[in-house]
Formats: sequence, structure tokens, C-alpha cells
Amino acid sequence: MITSRDNDTLKLVRKLLGQRKHRDESGLFAAEGEDLVEAAAAAGIEPVHLLVAGDTIDEPLLAGVSTLPHPARAIGVYRRADLPAGVRDTCLALWRLADPGNVGALIRTADAFGAAIALSGGCADPLSPKALRASVGAIFRVPLVGWEVAPGRRIALIAHGGDPLADVDLAPPVTFLLGAERAGLPDELLTTSHMASILLPGDAESLNVAAAGAIALYEASRRGRS
Repeated sequence: MITSRDNDTLKLVRKLLGQRKHRDESGLFAAEGEDLVEAAAAAGIEPVHLLVAGDTIDEPLLAGVSTLPHPARAIGVYRRADLPAGVRDTCLALWRLADPGNVGALIRTADAFGAAIALSGGCADPLSPKALRASVGAIFRVPLVGWEVAPGRRIALIAHGGDPLADVDLAPPVTFLLGAERAGLPDELLTTSHMASILLPGDAESLNVAAAGAIALYEASRRGRS
């Protein structure tokens, strides 16, 4: 039972929750909440450390390190190397998405459609507390692949001016490129990709990047079933 705030494991959890630098250097990350801990267990991923309020650690100490509005009753520490690997036939490639909530939401969407995720440099950390919460445990089921190995044809989703997504060949293997909502995708990616747009019958200028990714994966999945 951990009863001191100076405990080495508790210090590690603080660092992992607080700074990407420590996650990158150690190859570890901390997942807060019983739902994430249960998702890891269901995926067969064992924790390096498991802190459970009232069981392995005093409840006030665990509450003191939690970043959640309602403090977590369980926090697991995991190895990044234990996360899923391997390439899938459909992939979302995220270019410099700075919002960890969007990154986590797209990981969750990829899980729903059996896709993988590729992250460029400059993306938010998918193992940050906010991204992990937004993934709702999908991080333990979705492969994170290297940008250079994202499979098949590359379909760059742009707000306007691309071919209608409904008319584009989406046969797998295929990778959808998604850029940040303001900056979009750079010219060097656009010129080597097939540019597609989601036609919007309403008045909105564009879609949230997470919504665009969901629509693209749904469209690819729908065609695969028909």
C-alpha cells in the first residue's frame, strides 16, 4: 500500500501525466480511470504499475495526482511498446493535429472502422491524458503506424476544391490524409495525393477534422460492404 506522496511509483505517475518529455524518454504512459484500465486488460496489455484507490494506494494520494475533474480511482502505467502494431488496409494519417482531443477522437473512430492511425511530427501526443480519454480505450486496440508506411493510395481531404469524396476510388489499401483545421495540408502532400472534398449541403464552411475523418472511414466501409 502506497502511503507517501514521495513514493517512487507515484512520482513516476506525476511525471507521465504531466509532461510528454517523460513519456517519450521512458517509453511509458499513464492511463487514468477504471474504463481505460479495463480496456487495456481486455486487450491483453498488462500494466507496469497499477494504482487502485484503497487497495494499492491511499485514496487521497491517488486523487492528488489525477488530472480528471472527478479523480480517478485507478491509474495504470503501460509500455508504449506493448501497444498494437502492424499495418491495416485503411489508415487515417494525421498531419500536425495539435488538439489532443481530436487525435483521441480519431483513434476512437479508427477503432470503430478497423483502421490504423499514422501521426506526423508535430501532432499532439496520443498518449497524453486528454487524448487517452478521448480515445475511450481505443488506444489499446488501434495500431499507430509510421507516417512512411501508411498503406495504399493517399486521399487528401480538403475543405473545398477536391473531387467529391463520393466519386473517388476508395478501394483498399487506402490512406486518408487529414490536416489541422486552420493550416490544412502542405503543398508537398497535396501534390502527391488525390484531393477529395466532402460536399456539404448546409451552410457550414467546413467540418471539424474528427467529423471529416469519421465520414471518410464510413464511406470507405460502406462501399466495402456493398
